[in-house]
Amino acid sequence: MKFKVKLLGVESGGKPFVTLSKDDSEELGIKSSGRVRIQSDSKILTAIVNVLTKTVPKGIIGVYDEVKSYLNLKEGMIIEVDVAKFPTSLQYIKNKLKGRALTDEEIFEIVKDTVEGNLSEIEIASFVTALNSVGLNLFEAASLATAMVETGKRLQLNKKIVADKHSIGGCVGDKTTMLLVPIIASAGITIPKTSSRAITSAAGTADKAEVLMPIDLDVEEITSVVEKTNGCIAWGGALKLAPADDIFVQIEYPLAIDPLMLPSIMAKKKAVGSTHVVIDIPSGRGTKVKTIGDANLLAKDFIELGKKLGIETRCAITYGEQPIGYCIGPALEAKEALEVLMRVKRLPDLIDKVTDIAGILFGMVGKRGGKQLAMDIWSSGKAESKMREIIMEQGGNHDVKPDDIEIGEFGLDVAADKSGYLLWIDNYKISDLARAAGSPKDKGAGVKLFKKVGDSVKKGDRLFTVYAEKSRKLERVRKFLEEEIVIGVGDRMEMLIEEVREKPLTKRAFILER
Repeated sequence: MKFKVKLLGVESGGKPFVTLSKDDSEELGIKSSGRVRIQSDSKILTAIVNVLTKTVPKGIIGVYDEVKSYLNLKEGMIIEVDVAKFPTSLQYIKNKLKGRALTDEEIFEIVKDTVEGNLSEIEIASFVTALNSVGLNLFEAASLATAMVETGKRLQLNKKIVADKHSIGGCVGDKTTMLLVPIIASAGITIPKTSSRAITSAAGTADKAEVLMPIDLDVEEITSVVEKTNGCIAWGGALKLAPADDIFVQIEYPLAIDPLMLPSIMAKKKAVGSTHVVIDIPSGRGTKVKTIGDANLLAKDFIELGKKLGIETRCAITYGEQPIGYCIGPALEAKEALEVLMRVKRLPDLIDKVTDIAGILFGMVGKRGGKQLAMDIWSSGKAESKMREIIMEQGGNHDVKPDDIEIGEFGLDVAADKSGYLLWIDNYKISDLARAAGSPKDKGAGVKLFKKVGDSVKKGDRLFTVYAEKSRKLERVRKFLEEEIVIGVGDRMEMLIEEVREKPLTKRAFILER
């Protein structure tokens, strides 16, 4: 059938969608979420149909921006539209729903159709939930990672050694990457760090780095920066590395599931050409991995998957039961990281974690005394100089000072209502508190701690300050603090955690970071 094009001026989020009237869809014999094959000149595209039930003229096809761009359509053009076959990947998804293991070819078809927009959100959700309920073995994980890499862009640095580090997330205030990259790069080792923005946390590494420099670099820009400095800190989303993962995350987040953690993380390492990777697995209460035993099992899977992908992989199981450093939020964390790089502030937990992970990476590439080497690079000022070099090459102000970084002008102090010791900090709630203040969208919003676990506390001592860029957001913070306790103070370890008098209605904490 022939149809006249009507440009809708609407984006569909990357998928090829069109609209048809109910009469036209019935004549073609398809329903909503059915597929049509569209031909314009020499180009052919399969698109997903939305059926309009209100009165719409027959013979009109509404076209979303993605379809318009791909087929180079113009208002009023006449195009040929036929019913398209359902993709074969749908049968493979059904097989997974039945508990069957998938082959390399089947997984590639699913990932390719996901990236090309040939699968609807319902169909992709079925695949993700099948992986969550049925599980995936390491062979499937390797196939998924490989398919994600092959359907996206890749960074070609032509280096024998490319180092990398990745945290699975869950440790609040973790600014390790901000120090690790310049330390590793200062030793002459290539480390092209691509990082994520916050998904469920108060600030992703990309959000923090963006305070100091542009991070939306393309492949050519990253290559240039790395060739000049040995390192970079860029937002992975701008590169379209393993783009299927960004689509899968949109399904995982509302369902609070993360079955693709291993293949998605390792796919992005493979896509930047990493040869040696350290995976940081924060462990403990308030993290994604609660016990050392579970962390060891996860580490084993990462190492095995790394072998299948040709990446030498080691894991660092780290302490994650309280924030790293004292600041949570993009600007606050960027400022704290810069202060530590400049050696004007010494944070034992941050420095220890950074030098431990750097030491592991150094050992993997044949450098002895790795932790001490990392400490020497930091204490000598070489890491600061290298970070300023990276900032300059990425288009930032290489002379930036900590006081140049703007923090939210509105603040709310929270003081202790009794004396004792700081017994615990709830990582989830501290992160939620920073988000209530506007983080990560508002770069200056966040939380600054003045006490850490084990510190003595006197009644009236300031425990933390919440910063916001907008005064109205402090009202959200006050309401949050009326309902939640984020820090525990007592004169001894208290055995009673909570009294439950009725079936509790609880908010499930969920960490999803890439």
